[in-house]
Amino acid sequence: MNAESHDVNPLHGWKQRFTPVPPSVPHARRAADAALRAWGLDRGSAALVLLVVSELATNAVRHGRVPGRYFEVRIAYDAEKLVGVEVSDPPEECPALADPTPDDESGRGLAIVDALADAWGVRERIVGKTVWARIRL
Repeated sequence: MNAESHDVNPLHGWKQRFTPVPPSVPHARRAADAALRAWGLDRGSAALVLLVVSELATNAVRHGRVPGRYFEVRIAYDAEKLVGVEVSDPPEECPALADPTPDDESGRGLAIVDALADAWGVRERIVGKTVWARIRL
């Protein structure tokens, strides 16, 4: 975790790589849920974090798919009030908030992250980017 991006001084940390295919999103959610439960987060707080994980992982699968490359999910928890979520993928294209119409079937993921997170942003990497979110419980 990059402390500059979300100001979480982690007591607990977890990360895992996933293949950028649709079945990886629920797999990432289940794996993250197991970590959050092991850290003792209550169900409501865990559900909030898992929604952010799910939205960012979905974006990585939909927009970050590069053959032979994985996306990575990281979570840090300070054991008090802050959880940091990071999803890294190979493409350098920066995500942006969309303005979908009521009939659009997609385009709401970052708006959900924006509504749930205390802060979020994008950080460049040597290869690709990391989308991060800080969630105050």
